[in-house]
Amino acid sequence: MASEDERSVDELFAELPEKWQRALEEAGMGLPELRRVAAGPDGMRRVRTILAEFSESPTGPRPTRTGNGYGYGGGTPVWPWARLLLMAAASIAVCLLSSLFIGKAAAFVGLLLGLPVFWVAFKTRDSRGAAAARYVTAAAYLVLVLVFSYFANAWYLQLRGVEQTVTIAAPTHQWTHGTRETYCRVRLRDGSVHEVIDNKENCADRVGRTTTAVVDPAGHYKPSLGTKSDIGGVLEGYVCLGAAAVLVLAPVTVVVMGRRRRYDRAIGAAG
Repeated sequence: MASEDERSVDELFAELPEKWQRALEEAGMGLPELRRVAAGPDGMRRVRTILAEFSESPTGPRPTRTGNGYGYGGGTPVWPWARLLLMAAASIAVCLLSSLFIGKAAAFVGLLLGLPVFWVAFKTRDSRGAAAARYVTAAAYLVLVLVFSYFANAWYLQLRGVEQTVTIAAPTHQWTHGTRETYCRVRLRDGSVHEVIDNKENCADRVGRTTTAVVDPAGHYKPSLGTKSDIGGVLEGYVCLGAAAVLVLAPVTVVVMGRRRRYDRAIGAAG
């Protein structure tokens, strides 16, 4: 049987329990990297030192988990942050879909679904950059659900809406916060009457006149008076793209930073 000094990197790696083999691979210290280290000066000694950090044998050091999560063997885990990202994405998707049926009230759906998202965010283990990532992720989520709820109709109409000539119909009146509000309505070509999204002009004295409106062929959203260029929402679209990028990059950055530090500690321990 070969002695400890005569065994190859592959043999030493194969002797590790499978879970620690996976841990090494996740830390960027898998078999290919260990082979590269072994090929360098005093390589096998460095390899044995690295592997000892993950060894479960009584004679070798066990992986450590320090309080701040920086310890070698206790690097930033992927799953909690991946779970956060998946939950946030699913909640935003539900919020966006609910806007098809309840309009801007979808913001309340997004806020309600945000409670478990925030809980998962603050249950992630402390590690380098984790505190900032939690708040940034929560802020990005709030921006997305609020802006999505208020501008989903505008984006949808710009993509799917059809400009057509409509007839101003008799408006409706409602009391809102002690004020009598007038809500414009239009009659479409098929004879149906719908309230418009926003009262962009005075329609009370224009009943019977024709104008241009952007209409949703599927009937999910109310018509919008004017042309597609009048709808707006372009700036808000860029805001959402930025918030979406932050929502993805914040968890990814924490994981990468944690594993980079874990890798550096492994190399330092073997140096």
